[in-house]
Amino acid sequence: QVQLVESGGGLVQAGGSLRLSCAASGGTFSNYAMGWFRQAPGKEREFVAACNWMGRNPYYRDSVKGRFTISRNNAKNTVSLQMNSLEPEDPAVYYCAARRISRVGVNVDEYDYWGQGTQVTVSS
Repeated sequence: QVQLVESGGGLVQAGGSLRLSCAASGGTFSNYAMGWFRQAPGKEREFVAACNWMGRNPYYRDSVKGRFTISRNNAKNTVSLQMNSLEPEDPAVYYCAARRISRVGVNVDEYDYWGQGTQVTVSS
């Protein structure tokens, strides 16, 4: 069983930056593709970014391309999401997710393990 714990959320002004981190334990981290999703109040959980087991071929939702960067450190069992130029559309609870195969997925039902989420708030 894989446990995922996110950190790094908080309040930031529009245009600012935050770096989210996710620490994984209980599994072979390098076997998994990793993703970030977010869920705003009253909305469905949506894909944000994902990378394969090597951290290559990252995928991003269109609205975050050029602003967000996903990266992973297999030696430390961590995956991060650097978020720059935060916009009023970005606030949500951000979730880290692991997929039991090494290829990237972009759908919620493709991921097997989830963290508890971390809140990101953007003030205008």
